[in-house]
Amino acid sequence: MKQQELIPNLFRSEYQKIVSVLCRLFGMAHIEIAEDIVSDTFLAATEIWSTKGLPDNPRAWLYTVAKNKTKNYLKRDSLFQQKLSPEIQYHTANTEEFELDLSVKNIGDSQLAMIFTVCSPEISAESQVALALNLLCGFGIQEIADAYLTNKEVVYKRLKRAKEKLKEVNISIQQPSLTEINLRIDNVLTTLYLLFSEGYYSTSQNTILRRDFCTEAMRLVYLLTAHDHTNLPKVNALLSLMCFHASRFDARSGQNGEPILYQDQDESLWNMELIDQGKYYLGLSAAGGQLSKYHLEAGIAYWHTHKEDTPEKWDQILQLYNNLLILEYSPIVALNRTYALAKVNGKLAAIAEAEKLKLTDNHFYYSLLGNLYTDVDHTAALQNYKQALDMAVSNADKLTISRHIEQLGG
Repeated sequence: MKQQELIPNLFRSEYQKIVSVLCRLFGMAHIEIAEDIVSDTFLAATEIWSTKGLPDNPRAWLYTVAKNKTKNYLKRDSLFQQKLSPEIQYHTANTEEFELDLSVKNIGDSQLAMIFTVCSPEISAESQVALALNLLCGFGIQEIADAYLTNKEVVYKRLKRAKEKLKEVNISIQQPSLTEINLRIDNVLTTLYLLFSEGYYSTSQNTILRRDFCTEAMRLVYLLTAHDHTNLPKVNALLSLMCFHASRFDARSGQNGEPILYQDQDESLWNMELIDQGKYYLGLSAAGGQLSKYHLEAGIAYWHTHKEDTPEKWDQILQLYNNLLILEYSPIVALNRTYALAKVNGKLAAIAEAEKLKLTDNHFYYSLLGNLYTDVDHTAALQNYKQALDMAVSNADKLTISRHIEQLGG
């Protein structure tokens, strides 16, 4: 791999690992110092590797430089040492003997601790996702701004407020106890679910960025499955859901970035390895007696990996949607259910259910009604699609809706 490709890839995979270890060592109050040390490490790599060439083991080189920079910082800044906890002061009192632990185990433990820190209920869900992208996944402010279709200043302020709040409440970065896991695991899973959704349903046209968001969310959920106390049925259910969704990534958009609806997708582009992984984690999620929304959504996603329009498939999907609405009602879930209802009970029944929702501020509502009215009421189908087009924001959605209007002769 060329240097111009290697450094960004290493930054994505290693930045958050080293930051997590340093944050756990220094505490949340000194997070900027941890970020500065790691940023300086990658800056040194960019400068030295461009003149002297790539080292034999780039990852080991980064770890060594990060360790040395940490040791040098502790050596020259005695005031900073005094601000650290007594336990950390003890380990860093003799900087000559100090050794930053970047073992696989300590990195994994530190990242798990950071997940539960970032997903603190003290900060908003929106800030949790932004912090997760930044601290746990290594995404820069510009990349996060691109995903949210906003500017860097907005993201910077959001991250700053979230970090200040965590400092203010003096959140400690440590391995979560069983009690903390039980209290906060739902918050953690919600954040990682939203992180995946930000990639999978993103309005951003940056396909690589969208894939990276999904990959990072899956990596963090997998990290939870690797620890005994967090390897819970609902964690496996969420990972299963992500695998099933990610398996159809290549088939979901055309050459111009326009979304391709499920019924029009090329099944040969589906990733069968990810589908098999989804089945594996879905099987693991069956342990225990607790049913979560992730179990039900994973079941729906599983049936969507069967392209054939069989009565059994849509009956199963409709029942799963019914149970999901009972467990945790959502207007969007209710809207999605109407498509399955149309397959089972016909379009007229689905139209009646959809119109009861009155989601008149959502362009997907009108787009779905346009689909349901097609072959039932041509005028109504065209009117709903035109309303959806007026409300759509992304170019990709507008392109898809326009195509339906053209097919109806509008």
